[in-house]
Amino acid sequence: MPRSASRVAGKRGGIAPRIPQQRQLLQSPPQPPPAAETWKTGVHAYVKLFNQAEVDQHPSVFDGLIADEDHLLRLGSRLERLRERDLLRGVLSSRSETKAEIIRVNESAAETSVLLKLRIKRIMEQKSRTYTEERLEHERLWLARDGKSWTITRVEPVVSERRPRFGANEQSLLPEEGDILFGGQQRRTRPPSAPFLNYDILPEFKQRAKQNYRRDLVAAYADRWWNEGNPAYELFEVNCTNYVSQCIFAGHAPMHYTGKRDSGWWYQGRSGGRENWSYSWAVANALQSFLASGRNGGMRGTMVESADQLQLGDVILYDWNGDYRYQHSTIVTAFDVDGMPLVNANTVASRHRYWDYKDSYAWTEKTRYRLFHLADQF
Repeated sequence: MPRSASRVAGKRGGIAPRIPQQRQLLQSPPQPPPAAETWKTGVHAYVKLFNQAEVDQHPSVFDGLIADEDHLLRLGSRLERLRERDLLRGVLSSRSETKAEIIRVNESAAETSVLLKLRIKRIMEQKSRTYTEERLEHERLWLARDGKSWTITRVEPVVSERRPRFGANEQSLLPEEGDILFGGQQRRTRPPSAPFLNYDILPEFKQRAKQNYRRDLVAAYADRWWNEGNPAYELFEVNCTNYVSQCIFAGHAPMHYTGKRDSGWWYQGRSGGRENWSYSWAVANALQSFLASGRNGGMRGTMVESADQLQLGDVILYDWNGDYRYQHSTIVTAFDVDGMPLVNANTVASRHRYWDYKDSYAWTEKTRYRLFHLADQF
């Protein structure tokens, strides 16, 4: 019908001729897919099923959503270890909560890739007592449209605990230039940390009375900063040992300053565009070597044979490959009903996580541990 006739009929109250449905569809402009069919739907479904998998401890919950067989095998192995360990411990995961934050999005005509930050909180029941375990993980998802729905074609866990690098001024997981940011976020950079006074430089420091190792302060500091960086310190790309050293220092352990990065245990901060710290402060393998050196004074530890010999504020080092090069470190912050350590960590931020890390993608059958009981007085 001509456009003018349609207007007149409307004004006079007449009935306009009915347009056949087929013709109407041909004339209508193409409509965008409803919100329920965007890639976000696939992400939301993944997060919901991820949380269910933490409770069910079986990868079958992802059937029909994930087409990545390699990841399903990897996930199945991790969940099987977790299921067996919880059974042997007499632990039940009574409730799990998973919250997701989209850090980075890259969209193309063929697929969409998403970097997710997952915050997992599990409520654990053990012999009529409960405790809460938390961790932050990052995963990359690749999604492609499959008809009217979305399929996850690939999943890549970001296993930062296995990465030996250190010394970056900002985390590699933050958005890069040119990335599409979800929710209008801005790129974040961390300012250099303020210079940190090392009391071991002062002559009178060597004359001080012995000081007790405040294990309660270690645990309090660890719980305060487990999921973010203390701005008084440099934040490293792989931050686990820097975080553990900060916790130990918060318990009044003295630094051993040498001015040489390959000796002592010290942190002086950032000055003149340089980071001033010893390798043992920030690198797991170097901290292991420092604690194993058998020093008689200052911050020191004794290797023990079993985890139930550890106390609050003690340290665990992890060698994932069995080659005696330690790649990860944690600090003891609590205990389960059986007196076994629960630990805090950074990089893959964790709070009150069971010490053996069999729930981590980094763990292998070759994993070795070094368990250090730190001295009660320094």
